Amino acid sequence: MSRQISLEKTRNIGISAHVDSGKTTTTERILYYTGKVHKMGEVHEGAASMDWLDQEQERGITIMSAATTCFWKPSNVEGAETHRINIIDTPGHVDFQAEVERSLRVLDGAIALFDSVAGVEPQSETVWRMMNKYTVPRICFVNKMDRQGADFAKAIVTMKERLGANAVPVQLPIGAEDKFRGVIDLVGMKAIFYTSDDGMDYEVGEIPAEYADAAHEAHHELIDAVAEFDDAVMEAYLEDEDSVTEAQLAGAIRAAVLQNAVQPVMCGSAIKNKGVQPLLDAIVAFLPSPLDRGEVTSADGEQTREPSDEAPFSALAFKIQRDPQAGPLTYFRVYSGSLKAGDKILNTTTGKTERIGRLLMMHANDREDVTEVYSGDIAVAIGLKNATTGDTMCDPAHEVQLENIVFAPPVVHVSIEPASRPDQEKLGVALAYLVREDPSLQMRTDEETGQTVLSGMGELHLEVTVERLKREYKVNANTGRPQVAYRETITGTATKIEGKFVKQTGGSGQYGVVYLDVEPNPGKGFEFESKVKGGNVPTEYIPAVAKGCELGMGSGVVAGYPMEDIKVTLTDGKSHDTDSSEIAFQMAGNIGFKEACRRAKPVILEPIMAVEVIVPEDGLGWVMGDIARRRGLVGERESRPGGIVSVMSEVPLSEMFGYANDIRSATQGRGSYSMEFHSYRILPGSLSEALKEQMAGV
Repeated sequence: MSRQISLEKTRNIGISAHVDSGKTTTTERILYYTGKVHKMGEVHEGAASMDWLDQEQERGITIMSAATTCFWKPSNVEGAETHRINIIDTPGHVDFQAEVERSLRVLDGAIALFDSVAGVEPQSETVWRMMNKYTVPRICFVNKMDRQGADFAKAIVTMKERLGANAVPVQLPIGAEDKFRGVIDLVGMKAIFYTSDDGMDYEVGEIPAEYADAAHEAHHELIDAVAEFDDAVMEAYLEDEDSVTEAQLAGAIRAAVLQNAVQPVMCGSAIKNKGVQPLLDAIVAFLPSPLDRGEVTSADGEQTREPSDEAPFSALAFKIQRDPQAGPLTYFRVYSGSLKAGDKILNTTTGKTERIGRLLMMHANDREDVTEVYSGDIAVAIGLKNATTGDTMCDPAHEVQLENIVFAPPVVHVSIEPASRPDQEKLGVALAYLVREDPSLQMRTDEETGQTVLSGMGELHLEVTVERLKREYKVNANTGRPQVAYRETITGTATKIEGKFVKQTGGSGQYGVVYLDVEPNPGKGFEFESKVKGGNVPTEYIPAVAKGCELGMGSGVVAGYPMEDIKVTLTDGKSHDTDSSEIAFQMAGNIGFKEACRRAKPVILEPIMAVEVIVPEDGLGWVMGDIARRRGLVGERESRPGGIVSVMSEVPLSEMFGYANDIRSATQGRGSYSMEFHSYRILPGSLSEALKEQMAGV
């Protein structure tokens, strides 16, 4: 089997946005127009092919990212060749942002979707920051232009103001709301009118007279924005703006997008089948191929792998999914080389060599067996028993370690226990599978109560996980009330604090003495430094001291919560010629660390959430008062069409449990909200004391 479509004509893209912006609907339309599916599934009917999980169909939201492949021959370029487009449809709900994070890590380009009425929403900002983090070139698509209150220009303003985007229209809408009937292509300076309900039939014609001035002005601004990225366009632009050809302008836009300097903005209505074909043309024209993204660098920066089938094989596992019959499905992105079914690969993260059983190409939950995959492909391997999200897979003869994926810490946890004795053993196995699948889930056993504690990104995340236990794993489990994942840190310093572990019990004893300084280390996690001079602590025991301190971070000195952002400096110590050992210095480090933290003004930190509440204007007073009652800080307010108000605020997570029911009751079901993790802040004194008493009584 040989490569059917070249790397140059391959696009690996993701579709990401705030919840309910129309990501899955847009993906469904793309699959329909590319011939991948022959009937468009609707999210609201629970029939979208990319939302294949039972709960996704019932709730009308995407929970797990889904991958598919389709093929498109650009309709706006004569003699164009077919391109292969690998698509990952990601969730929009903040509770499932790990799915977005791991998808963006392996993609070359993205479509950022925005609601034409709301513009940039909170999760849009989160997704945009992730795209910036991985320097993913992107196209913006303003969806739902048929909605009441649709405003294309305002949506672009919100992109510039809230995201700092260099958002430049490459299209203008023809009409809006129920009069939305097509788009103006500012690259080719032509109008596309949709003439049938399914969007299949459209006519290309002259720009309507009433839009001519706006189109020429926007065309000028587009050339102005991208001219500097293409010498030929700049030269033509300086001589005579009208001499810039369509092909030249498209090339300049592509060059600007590849440098992440410009984000072209398009528009349409996916549910009304308008604007999707031009979006497909833009994916091919503007977004990068694996060749454009270039070589990938190893985590230590010392090796590179070029996107070539001839290079040594390297890939990154970005998702694990359980299959009851086949075993774990490992989704991976090939960065270099090729891989055949039956080949051996080295997992450099675990150091283990495994054999690939089968290779698959996925279409949501449907699969197609293939014998070989190539550089730039997104595929699935069966037979890898030890792989987890973020692992590097490579040719055993050419080791390389790619950069891993780092996820935000979970902020909510629940106690979980089997409903019956037969469920007990099944629960442990099922949770182990789920935690392996979902890197934003964590499981631990509470040492004091013996309970299993499951931690996640929000109430919905944990609710969906417990429901999956019942449906997929046939395990009935009872959960406690959701609890907040508090943290502890220090706000002061402590110096020359002794940590001493000395035991003499006859024969060889244990002897280790250390002197530690501790100080706050905001945003940098745990750091350890040794300034010991003269060998008072032998060099071979210093790592043991560091380990003892790091173990101490797991349980704080105020109420036993994990600690964060502390720097420890080992300044001196004492050792014994025969009784000193690694364990003695590890214990001494732990004892000294705990004592130092007690003297360094320790505090409890609580997670603060960025909350956006959307309510009718007559509900604004209730929202403002309610946020204040929840110890929240009210931020920006924005009026939207239709008498709707958006209120931004920062509220402690502990005060947000049950908020969905409260807002529904107060607004007769017309209000809604979304929230995401913002930061950790110091818990006020009285609440801190109450929490300490509560933990002491557990």
